[in-house]
Amino acid sequence: MINSRKLEDLLPKVKGMAEKHIAICEEKKVDLLVTSTFRDFEAQAALYAIGRTKPGHIVTNADAGHSFHNYHCAYDVVPIVSGKPLWKDRMPDGTLVPEWQIVVDAGKECGLEWAGDWKSFKEEAHFQYTGGKTIAQLQSGQEIV
Repeated sequence: MINSRKLEDLLPKVKGMAEKHIAICEEKKVDLLVTSTFRDFEAQAALYAIGRTKPGHIVTNADAGHSFHNYHCAYDVVPIVSGKPLWKDRMPDGTLVPEWQIVVDAGKECGLEWAGDWKSFKEEAHFQYTGGKTIAQLQSGQEIV
């Protein structure tokens, strides 16, 4: 089972975008911890089972083969504040905490899609570059350019 945190496990284009994302955040005094890059189908299936057939709250709506992590083009991050991950991303009024706003703005500046903009099952930690490809296209062997 592979659940990588290595940028080297991303497609070269996405790796470059992730490196730029991290650099922009560093310039703005926000350190980023990459928590997940590539996941094989077995690791994705195990995550999908959480909250369904395994204890816990549902953490993903994507089963094996249905996550962009499975195709080396997505990664998850968390900002580090005072040496600790800042998992809380929202203020009581629903706006992003300042460190998370920096992370989101930097990711978008790099051309990444932010899953916090999704209509359903928002994932604030998730960024991806798909080159306009759908999961179905990637499943059929099409490549991201």
